[in-house]
Amino acid sequence: MKIRPIILSGGSGTRLWPVSRQDQPKQFAHLFGDYSLLTTTVAMLGESGLFAPPTLIANEDHKFFILDILARHPSEGTTVLLEPCGRNTAGAALTAALAEQDEDVLHLLLPSDHVIKDPGAFFTAVEKAATAAAAGRIALFGIKPEYPESGYGYIERGEATDWDQVETICKFVEKPEAKKAEALMAQGALWNSGIFLYNPKVLVEEIRQLAPDQIDLCFTALSAAHTDLGCRILERAAYEKLRNISFDYLVMENTKAGVVVPCSMGWSDVGSWQALWQLGEKDADGNVMQGPVTALDVHNSYLRSEGPVIGIIGMKNVTVVATKDAVLVAPRDRSQDVKPLVAMLDEQKHSVATAHRRVLRPWGSYEGVAAGDRFQVKHIVVKPGQALSLQMHHHRAEHWVVVDGTALVECDDVTKSLFENESVFIPKGSKHRLSNPGKVDLHLVEVQSGEYLGEDDIVRFSDKYGRVQLVKGGKASLQTL
Repeated sequence: MKIRPIILSGGSGTRLWPVSRQDQPKQFAHLFGDYSLLTTTVAMLGESGLFAPPTLIANEDHKFFILDILARHPSEGTTVLLEPCGRNTAGAALTAALAEQDEDVLHLLLPSDHVIKDPGAFFTAVEKAATAAAAGRIALFGIKPEYPESGYGYIERGEATDWDQVETICKFVEKPEAKKAEALMAQGALWNSGIFLYNPKVLVEEIRQLAPDQIDLCFTALSAAHTDLGCRILERAAYEKLRNISFDYLVMENTKAGVVVPCSMGWSDVGSWQALWQLGEKDADGNVMQGPVTALDVHNSYLRSEGPVIGIIGMKNVTVVATKDAVLVAPRDRSQDVKPLVAMLDEQKHSVATAHRRVLRPWGSYEGVAAGDRFQVKHIVVKPGQALSLQMHHHRAEHWVVVDGTALVECDDVTKSLFENESVFIPKGSKHRLSNPGKVDLHLVEVQSGEYLGEDDIVRFSDKYGRVQLVKGGKASLQTL
């Protein structure tokens, strides 16, 4: 039987704040170099030759991240399903199972934001699990622990089965305290990887027995789905009614078909800054350092900057993470407390709790650089061959300065090309559009000035991405640009 990866790309990833945020979770972050975790996962599966084209399930809010990744790293035959709201892993798995058209296929359900350092060992474990999955079992991959981690769920192992390296499941233990984690590790318990292999028909029948209403809701959401930019977007009204529950809680803790495949494959869920320190390459002082960081008499610490220079003196066992707009400082063993900290920031209405300065759009991206009374400055990047909507603003004027590349500018009845170090003024109330006719990214600086600079001051007249909207009272309902 063929094996189709079902890659889960939802979640908010708040435990890795400030790099990971609700509008750009950790699967889109470049935590280990030039590629995101999602990109690495898709590439690993594609290079193996073992799998059918994947199905990628993500939140609709992250559509442009998904499209950008697939454009830069094509994965032939990939299907993209977008959830209008998050409903945990059970809903995503069931939706993918109901959407499956192939009669002779197994589903490999796996997160997009985990690290597997030994793909060969993983592929071997998949082949072992496939024998049980083809026989109607739901196989879970259990990781042999390297240390007693209290942030993971554990699986107490049962007896051997008739399938090679496949065992029954005795009991699930949810994130035990440190002493309990040590005891579980000593008795041979496994970490719960959250990776599963099963026949989608078997999954549907299991859920039909456990929660039949979920079948009807997922089927309705699929039947009423619409397509946008090649993505299938599930119908909101039905999908919102799904239970917000994990695959483990709905299926694995209730089914009699569950089995576990013990394996060692260099796995981590990259769920905390502590995990990043454990996975990272350490210097002679035990530090993991990325970006402009200078350390004096610092030991066993995780130090990362994506913006300002960090200077740190005389500390040990700390986490210091800086982005362009936020800084986290904490003892390294308090990594699990980042999530409640982010909740506090959100309650205090700090935008950095959920949003990055750089915002993706179908044509490229924009990033806030500076802002003050009656002005703001943005760095805009337009991808080759792409264009912003034909639009107008009621309350602001704009100045565009080309930094790199070629811009095609339409302003009322005038169309002109701009090159490096050239600029143009867009008066308030003018109908205008920015395009990139070139073969490289267009970079420009936009200076906005006026009495109101809100993101909702836009009227779209035409848009290649279908974002033209009805205007009421001179204001529009969608974000700018």
